[in-house]
Amino acid sequence: MSVLTRDEAQTRAKLLDVHRYVIELDLTTGDETFESSTVIRFTARTDADTFVELKPAELRSATLDGHPLDPETLDGNRLPLKHLTAGEHELRIDASMRYSRTGEGMHRFTDPTDGEAYVYTQLFMEDVQRVFAAFDQPDLKAVFDLSVTAPEGWRVLANSITEQLGEGRWRAAPTPLISTYLVAVAAGPWHSVRTEHRGLPFGLHCRRSLAPHLDADADELFEITRQCYDRYHEKFEEPYPFDSYDQAFVPEFNAGAMENPGLVTFRDEFVYRSAVTDTERQTRAMVIAHEMAHMWFGDLVTLRWWDDIWLNESFAEYMGYQTTLEATRFSEPWVEFGVTRKAWGYDADQRPSTHPVAPENVEDTASALLNFDGISYAKGASALRQLVAWLGEKDFLAGINTHFARHRFANATLADFIDSLASATERDVHAWADTWLRTTGVDTLAPVVSAGEDGTCSLTVEHTGSRPHRIAVGLYDRDVADEGRHLTLRERLDLDIPQTGPQPLGKRPALLLLNDGDLTYAKVRFDPESFETIRANLSGLPEPLTRAVVWNALRDAVRDGELPPTAYLETARAHLPHETDLALVQGVLAFAGAQVADRYLTPEQRPAALTTLSSLCRDLIRRTEDGDNPGLRLIAVRHFITVASQPDAIAGWLADGTVPGGPELDPDLRWRVLARLAVLGATDEAAIATELDRDPSATGQEGAARCRAALPDAEAKEKAWAAMFGGDDLSNYLFTATAQGFWQPEQADLVSEYVPRYYEDAVAVAARRGPAIAAAAGRWAFPAHAVDAETLRLGEACLSDADPIPALRRRLADELDDLVRALRVREA
Repeated sequence: MSVLTRDEAQTRAKLLDVHRYVIELDLTTGDETFESSTVIRFTARTDADTFVELKPAELRSATLDGHPLDPETLDGNRLPLKHLTAGEHELRIDASMRYSRTGEGMHRFTDPTDGEAYVYTQLFMEDVQRVFAAFDQPDLKAVFDLSVTAPEGWRVLANSITEQLGEGRWRAAPTPLISTYLVAVAAGPWHSVRTEHRGLPFGLHCRRSLAPHLDADADELFEITRQCYDRYHEKFEEPYPFDSYDQAFVPEFNAGAMENPGLVTFRDEFVYRSAVTDTERQTRAMVIAHEMAHMWFGDLVTLRWWDDIWLNESFAEYMGYQTTLEATRFSEPWVEFGVTRKAWGYDADQRPSTHPVAPENVEDTASALLNFDGISYAKGASALRQLVAWLGEKDFLAGINTHFARHRFANATLADFIDSLASATERDVHAWADTWLRTTGVDTLAPVVSAGEDGTCSLTVEHTGSRPHRIAVGLYDRDVADEGRHLTLRERLDLDIPQTGPQPLGKRPALLLLNDGDLTYAKVRFDPESFETIRANLSGLPEPLTRAVVWNALRDAVRDGELPPTAYLETARAHLPHETDLALVQGVLAFAGAQVADRYLTPEQRPAALTTLSSLCRDLIRRTEDGDNPGLRLIAVRHFITVASQPDAIAGWLADGTVPGGPELDPDLRWRVLARLAVLGATDEAAIATELDRDPSATGQEGAARCRAALPDAEAKEKAWAAMFGGDDLSNYLFTATAQGFWQPEQADLVSEYVPRYYEDAVAVAARRGPAIAAAAGRWAFPAHAVDAETLRLGEACLSDADPIPALRRRLADELDDLVRALRVREA
């Protein structure tokens, strides 16, 4: 198969003006393939040769202006259109297409709970070619006229309002001009909840087996949707550009969600069947806000080529968090951003695979796919947050609205966007873009506090890096009213970096915090006195966003080898029992467990780390016995299960069906306990089968796969390995679940023979099954527990000799860089 290059796309965009697609899909022909008929009406501006893309199971016929084309000329995914003349043309293609089991193209899923089947599309990048023939590039927008034949009892959803015509036939209203990758279809016996807001139909949809759980949250989901919709109409002059707004929660979805115009698809884990924290509900609200922002950023105005991914994702990420804060009941979304998303960006930006937020030349679609990462999302959103701090929100929104007006239903580039911003301000936004969007890496800001003769002091910031920053500097003093346990904010100073001279501070504060409020993207360090204050008083800081900046700084210091991992654990042990923000507790425990205990400490040190974390979680569980903070208690219970080194306590919970004092063990907690018991050798296949009988859902199937792969038994390991790498039957979710269970630090000796097998087998399965499975194999099936020189040597040999496909190569390169970092931390 050929990937589309930037040069090819530019050549074809100059040649063609695509007007309309008329697409007919027949989903009644079995569970392996479906029928796809496409008519494309377009104009050629000159005489030339070009091609149309498709990936059929069988290409039955193709005609151009009534003249047959030879199906045998299909070369991989390209059907040549030779000797095209200037003028109007009509291309007709009839093909049979394969359903996907990997979340790409037209994904088909059978619900194990009730046997009902569902299909949905994910047509991102090149996957539209798995569903219908297309001139597949984002700047060849067209109108899409879609009809679907579906089994009786199914409902068909699409980008626009659908009409049932009888005998299983459905027709969607023609779309406005949109890009090929944004076309969407979802069909099956959906459970639907509908309402209307300001004259626009809203819908929520999920599998029938999840109906009670969707119904329980429908009011909250609609309220958030209405709040975001209204807030965007206050911000944006351009009204919502499509005829309806459906949100479909679909199974085995690879991403968090996809911004298909009028039909946003979400992973159906957002339909909660077990207890969740309010922070998890906040994350769901943010994703709703993020995807709705895409209706303007990405759908109304679309990137011209994939080097401007950030014009879609960075903006949706920023708007998602900011609008969640402004429009919904959730008051601290930027805290969660700071401890999860921003850390994702920092990590990605320090690897060899880093790239600018707006790279100047993305050569082809395979390269573009790799840039959907922490840089395009989190770093880009951080850059926009800094831009708003520097530019002011009024001028920022004025520039955005100019951008929408200039490029509605069309395409745009970074240069177009910067020109729109420049029209709204006197500031040099072109220079800002060069320093923030065209460069790589993370700046570091370190304070130097100088004492004066009169008892005052001043601040000079040592700046490693090239970007200008506008930050707040927080000055905190100990609260004498409670013997100095808490810290009070004396003042926040606005500071531009680079400085023009030392900043007077007055009396020396107990804590000086750079980037208080987290408005820029940079690692921060502490002066010695401030660090000692942090060690003693971190939980005494008054605002969760301030504490997030501190925890991120400690995390960075561990990763950079400047703070011992044990010191991080000690700080967590001292201060998390007093923490009130759920995102902070979750983020710190996750890093302490998965990175500090499992990777940065040696196997000999790990048991003590698990004991520390278990003790910390027990304290949190005791603290929440009164029931006042069920979210904090749930986080503590989950992590206590994860770090349990002895089975007795959690086995007792499973037997009793409850944690003493609550919560009762819902399906999620039961599978978590059983998975940990499997790791510890305290359960067996019979118990797993019994639990699966109790919960035969799709999530239950994944839980069982995870548990079976985790059993400390040679036969179980070989069976799991064969399922992942020996065949192609596992769906994307079952592959991931099996991989998550397979490698366990407690079982290093048992699985040691699989470490050298991994590289060859991962390369092979990625080549057979494509990018989605390649990403899962590179992330979840990588032997991350094996922090040693031999694992590194094998990985480097694989990259140099085995030629993995790009999606796997990128993932392996990142994992190996993390391995190098873990080795450095251990040495330090």
